Amino acid sequence: MPQETDTLENTKAIWLFDSVCVLCNGAISTTLKYEKAPTIDFVSIHSADGRAIAQQYGIDPDDPDTFLFLDHGRPFAQSDGVIALSKHMKAPFSWIRFGVIIPKAIRDWLYRFVARRRYRLFGKLDTCRVPSDAERARFTI
Repeated sequence: MPQETDTLENTKAIWLFDSVCVLCNGAISTTLKYEKAPTIDFVSIHSADGRAIAQQYGIDPDDPDTFLFLDHGRPFAQSDGVIALSKHMKAPFSWIRFGVIIPKAIRDWLYRFVARRRYRLFGKLDTCRVPSDAERARFTI
């Protein structure tokens, strides 16, 4: 994976994720299983690249309140990030894109409600996710 974030951000679909969040890791496992094609790279917000990307987009890497999905350089956060990610997925997860019919204020409120409580509701890992050998090339941890 390229070291310069400009190159990294503009050439791929990238999911900047909280690697100790059980909900996030479950969503990544689901994404790996239901992706239309292996087009998404996963960057832990706890990695050097991840911290730099987070700070560039105004996300506190030590207390992230959203994940970030970069679709070939275009950033999407909160519910827009979920919808952008869903466009890379097979059914039934691709259907999430129809969430755009829900007003953004409501979608983002719901996103923030879950995001603020994610550790309490789903748990927190003691260590970062360790990708399998087959997944390793797609992860920056």
